[in-house]
Amino acid sequence: MNYCKNRKFADNMPPAMSFFEKAYRQYNRPEFIHPDPLEFVYRYARSEDRETAGFIAAALAYGNVKQILKSVEKVLKPMGTSPRGWLLKSSAKEIAGTFTPFRHRFTAGAELSVFLINLKNALQRYGSLEKCFLRHYRPADDTLAEAVYSFVNDFNAEACAPTLTPCPEKRSSFKRLNLFLRWMVRRDAVDPGVWKGIPPSKLIAPLDTHMFQVAKELGLTARNETSMKTALEITAAFRRVNPADPVKYDFALTRAGIRKNNI
Repeated sequence: MNYCKNRKFADNMPPAMSFFEKAYRQYNRPEFIHPDPLEFVYRYARSEDRETAGFIAAALAYGNVKQILKSVEKVLKPMGTSPRGWLLKSSAKEIAGTFTPFRHRFTAGAELSVFLINLKNALQRYGSLEKCFLRHYRPADDTLAEAVYSFVNDFNAEACAPTLTPCPEKRSSFKRLNLFLRWMVRRDAVDPGVWKGIPPSKLIAPLDTHMFQVAKELGLTARNETSMKTALEITAAFRRVNPADPVKYDFALTRAGIRKNNI
């Protein structure tokens, strides 16, 4: 993959804007969503099912993409036409029994069941994941970093599913949760924008392997670890290009990287 060899954009924003907009026009289109776990969100018409399916799909978005899609399918299929409705009507025992045979890389059925029971509890307590997250959101903060940490602690209040919702103390980049937040908050040809209470300006770049490689090649970070600090540094660089929507280019740039195409 070649992002215009040796191109450094960290301190040169006008060329960066042109470059990123070109990538956005080229790749930020519905036909490029597959293969991506985001496609499961579009199966459902109702926003409450979209956020539920999206949270499940994002949590499992680690490893080989083909296996991710198979694993998400195995979770959502028993839930029928309404993942939210299925969770709310199912007991903890029924949830555990349904997913006992499940495995996705390091996530076994018992851990998945803990995660789904936590999701059920959050929906029961707050009515939606958006309402739960908004309890932890502070409009004065520059980013959602602290809200992410607080939300995860709330979500894991009863028990923790460490491969799906890791402990905030580790200060990981929370790539999968930030990916979910991108889906829920942004609205364009790719992101469905289910939530209404959080502005896109607060989002953090989901720091997967492809975005990390892109950011290093473009000089947006000199760090060598995929931590929250690195994600925030990369996001700050994108914010200088587009203050209102710093994560706008995430899908396009990572899609180009996955497809190993030049921009």
